[in-house]
Amino acid sequence: MRFDIITLFPELFAPFLASGVTRRAYASGQVDVRLWNPRDQAEGNYRRVDDRPFGGGPGMVMMAEPLARCLAAIRAERGEDVASQAPVVLFSPIGEPLNHGAVERWSASAGAVLLCGRYEGIDQRFIDAHVNVQISLGDFVLSGGEIAAIALLDAVARLQPGVLNDEGSHQLDSFNPALDGLLDCPHYTRPEEWAGQQVPAALMSGHHAQIERWRRDQRLAITARHRPDLIDAARQAGRLGKADEAVLAKLA
Repeated sequence: MRFDIITLFPELFAPFLASGVTRRAYASGQVDVRLWNPRDQAEGNYRRVDDRPFGGGPGMVMMAEPLARCLAAIRAERGEDVASQAPVVLFSPIGEPLNHGAVERWSASAGAVLLCGRYEGIDQRFIDAHVNVQISLGDFVLSGGEIAAIALLDAVARLQPGVLNDEGSHQLDSFNPALDGLLDCPHYTRPEEWAGQQVPAALMSGHHAQIERWRRDQRLAITARHRPDLIDAARQAGRLGKADEAVLAKLA
C-alpha cells in the first residue's frame, strides 16, 4: 500500500510517521508514505505555487500547473499507466465525511495520492482534471489538508496486520461491524477503587457471559444516548436481539 502526499509542509508528517504504535506500519513498509512538495515543481526564483483569485476576494489560490507537474512526477515514479492510476484524494469540506466503512475500504486498497490544499483552495481546473475523490473530516474548515491526511493514514495504518499489539483489538472499536456498528463501552483498569468509585461489579465477576452482557448493555446505552442514529441503523439491519431491545426499552 502506497500513499503519495502532495503538501507544502512535508515537515508536518515527520514526527507522526516516527511515533506511536502505527509507526510499525510505516517502518515495515506495509504503508509506504512518500512526500511531495509542489514547490519543487514550481518555476521562477521564488518557486511560486499560489496566486490571487480571479474576481477578487481575500487569500490566495494554489496554482494548477505546479500541482500538475507534481502529480506527473508521482505517476512517473509509480510507473503507472492510465488503467492503473492511483486515485487522487482531495480533503475538502464538500467531500463525503470519513467514516469507519470508508477507512476499511482504504485499508484494503493499494493506496492513493493525497492532495493537501492550503490558502483559499485549489484552482478548480486541476480538481476537475485530476481529483477522483473528495473527503471531509466534518463540518468545519482546517488551515490545510495535512491534518486530514494524517487522520486517514493513522486510521488505515492501525488496521494493517501486526500493527496493533492485539491482532483483533480494532474489531472492538466503535462503529465496527463486529460490534454491530455501536459505540464502544467504558473501560477500567487498576486500582479497583479510585476517588471513591469502584470498578463495576460485573467486570470483577470473572463470569464471561455476565461481562459480555454488561458490555453489550453499556454499548447500547451509550449509543442510544449519543448516537441514536446508529441504533436505528443496527435495528434496520436486524442486528439487535430481544435482550437488546429490552435494554433499550428501559432507557426510553
